[in-house]
Parts: sequence; C-alpha cells; structure tokens
Amino acid sequence: MTVQRYILVFAGLFVMASLALGVEESPLFLSKWALAFTAFVGANLFQSGFTRFCPMGIILKKLGVPE
Repeated sequence: MTVQRYILVFAGLFVMASLALGVEESPLFLSKWALAFTAFVGANLFQSGFTRFCPMGIILKKLGVPE
C-alpha cells in the first residue's frame, strides 16, 4: 500500500472509532468529547487538501512506506 492509501485508512478508522466513543447511543460510549477528535481529523484532511501538508504522511514516509 502507498502513503495515500494508508492516510485514507487511518483517517476512516479514527473517524469511526471516535464516533463509536462519542455518540451516546453507542455501546462503546465514553464521552461527547470524543467527537472533538472527529472534528480534528476532518479539519486536518480539509487543510491537507489545500496545503498538501499532512503530518501522518510525513511519519509514514519516514517509516519507509512507498509513495
């Protein structure tokens, strides 16, 4: 897999996990503050689309994941 695919997988995983922890009807509910992480991931994806700067991409490249 490439850096781009890993970023999409991790972003989707983090959004799903934070929704499971932040929605009151979920059996895994922890706190409504878990939804703040969903907002953080969304904001990071949004700014990355304009600036092409992604901290996760930098980390993955340093770990040797191919572009």
